[in-house]
Amino acid sequence: MLSNSFRPWQWTMRERRDFARGLIFILPWLVGFLLFLAYPIAASLYYSFTDYDVLSRSAHLVGLDNYRRLLFGDEYIGKVLYNTIYYVIFGVPAGLVTAFLLAVLLNADLRMRSLFRTLFYVPAVVPAVATTMVWLWIFNVQYGVINAFLASLGFRAIPFLSSQELVKPSLILIHCWASGATMVIFLAALQDVPRSLYDAATVDGANAWHRFWHVTVPMCTSVILFSLLTGMIGAFQYFTFAWILTNGGPNRASEFYAMHLYRQAFIYLRMGYASAMAWALFLIVVVVTIILYRSSARWVYYGGEG
Repeated sequence: MLSNSFRPWQWTMRERRDFARGLIFILPWLVGFLLFLAYPIAASLYYSFTDYDVLSRSAHLVGLDNYRRLLFGDEYIGKVLYNTIYYVIFGVPAGLVTAFLLAVLLNADLRMRSLFRTLFYVPAVVPAVATTMVWLWIFNVQYGVINAFLASLGFRAIPFLSSQELVKPSLILIHCWASGATMVIFLAALQDVPRSLYDAATVDGANAWHRFWHVTVPMCTSVILFSLLTGMIGAFQYFTFAWILTNGGPNRASEFYAMHLYRQAFIYLRMGYASAMAWALFLIVVVVTIILYRSSARWVYYGGEG
């Protein structure tokens, strides 16, 4: 049964006046939420059942044709899904491991520790376009810094971005390099681990590896879960670096789901089909998130649990 606070017809005049004042104060946010978030979401769901090319004034209802085409009629969707799942499976764990190990290193008592923390965090705040231009120079086959060094030693150039086998690992390498934001989150989690646990483990004869594996990692599992979920959601929407560095090449070896969706919507003007792709991606992310969250009960430790 609802309490009196949720029965407007039973409110006093003062409660109604306070409620009206509250609505006035949140009105700018409420209007922005409805216009720029709620309406686009609802419109995209509607357009996913239509044939709409943006230029036409009206959209024609086609039922489930867009979803049927997504499952059976798109010749590239299989490769796009493979590339995206590859990036999620290998890129997200690689980024988490890199960020966690950097956080462990920078949590130790090192000289110039603050400087190193800043240097490792800088890639997270540098604009993505500027970062991609730097990596485009680093990976260049002819005059890139890596291949120039290899050529000076007499080795052959490595086609980082022009090889179907190397382009996705190269993008994952960039992702690991830009994991500074996750590193800061892990660093905060490490500083919250009670020192008494390490002292007790040392008294029991645990070496450095045992203390790391049986104390540090379990105490950070809740933060690892958070970073895993947010990283997975971001990986399914991976776009900027691949679009600028490779534009989906070579031979669509780096064509990810978000890139394919962008092409359908803004290059081929198939807004209805792109909307269907967006909702399909939403369902995939929801399912994977639920699976990860349900499985977390087996390996995530929350402070205060028995």
